[in-house]
Amino acid sequence: MAPKRSSYIIVGAGVFGVSTAYHLIKKYPNASITLVDRDEYDSGDRVAASWDWNKVVRADYDDIVYCQLGLEAQDVFKSDPLWKPYFHETGIFWTCRSDYATEVIENYRKLGRKADLAAVPVAEARKMYGGLFDEADYSGVKEVLINKTSGWAAAGDCLRAVTKETLRLGVKYVTAEVANLLFDKSGRCSGISTADGQQLYASHTILSTGAYTPKLLEQSAGASGLSELRAGDRIVAGGITTGMTKLDDQTYQKFANMPVGVQGYNAEEGPFIGSLPPTKDKELKWWGQTIFTNMQEVSPGHRISMPPSKADYAQWDIAPRLKKDIDHANQVFYGKKGANWKMEKHRICWDAFTTSADFIISPHAAAKGLYVATCGNFHGWKFFPVLGKYVVEMLEGTLEPKLSQKWAWDRERPDSSFNPDYPRAEMADLIAPVRLSKL
Repeated sequence: MAPKRSSYIIVGAGVFGVSTAYHLIKKYPNASITLVDRDEYDSGDRVAASWDWNKVVRADYDDIVYCQLGLEAQDVFKSDPLWKPYFHETGIFWTCRSDYATEVIENYRKLGRKADLAAVPVAEARKMYGGLFDEADYSGVKEVLINKTSGWAAAGDCLRAVTKETLRLGVKYVTAEVANLLFDKSGRCSGISTADGQQLYASHTILSTGAYTPKLLEQSAGASGLSELRAGDRIVAGGITTGMTKLDDQTYQKFANMPVGVQGYNAEEGPFIGSLPPTKDKELKWWGQTIFTNMQEVSPGHRISMPPSKADYAQWDIAPRLKKDIDHANQVFYGKKGANWKMEKHRICWDAFTTSADFIISPHAAAKGLYVATCGNFHGWKFFPVLGKYVVEMLEGTLEPKLSQKWAWDRERPDSSFNPDYPRAEMADLIAPVRLSKL
């Protein structure tokens, strides 16, 4: 049983928030647990990074902690009836410009896990999967990681289904934008205040708010006077462009069973680029090479990166330069094969980043009763089935010490230059019109 008078408000109904609610209600079925999100959970137009057409599911990490977590999550995807319908084991085709493939294979060996994976020479890799990637960019590539046990999931459908099950188990769902955190006279966090004036109270307030986290903490610091609430340089909101094309029937037959494609780069070159297999609607997806901030002044003297202030984060309003990001992704994967494809959909996805690409799953140091479980760094979705397990352990104080340190609110953080996926551009520069110089 949960301790008496324990209650939980979880702000944000993406994978961190829903997984936490799911694991909490399974362990403590009589607890009071409320999910709060600005969008209805079954809306087709959510701003959460977790809502998407599809996401990569893999354990191909050079960091052994995430390799192990990825394997644990995949075990659930492959066996649990709640998750299994949404996972597609298509494999992964990862061009490596470093020793990444060798490091992944070594991590599998250290963890005692067998899988159909190998580091394949470029000449051999070009011929695989019917030559789908024979026109890809292999400049600087040392070898190609092939892992036939990786794949992808129908992300939005899975998020909806797990949320629905979580509500069936007894979790409440409130649709509202959270404006501020509430604190009692002792400085303990006692709940939240919404933009429409509601006040909700709980003994535990968990922020799974993704890219909105720095803004929420900034607003709460201003309203409460608790300056230490601010995220500072711990969390940065970043955006990336995704795009899709709808394949004709003949082309779809060639690509229907393709693996996830990844173009891997070194830190100095920038983010890796991905292409996901077509959905049931025959739509092939990419994500681009540019990850950017959106710096705004939230309060006098305090500038932070945050998603655009529109209710939908202006996620469908894509500048021409960002659309070209998807054209580039198409080119480096498929060359002339995709030259005539029309890009049907574009979306900007926002998430929270740390300099090391690690999550934050930790008590907030500035206030008792306040916890942070976020920072997917665009790679958090694949851990959906197990994230909540570790958040619950954090809440109970039983999280393994090495994970507590790795995911701590306050810890030594490496320079962001070592993280290829850290935001390096500014949105205002990317959406500004191009001025032609006079001849």
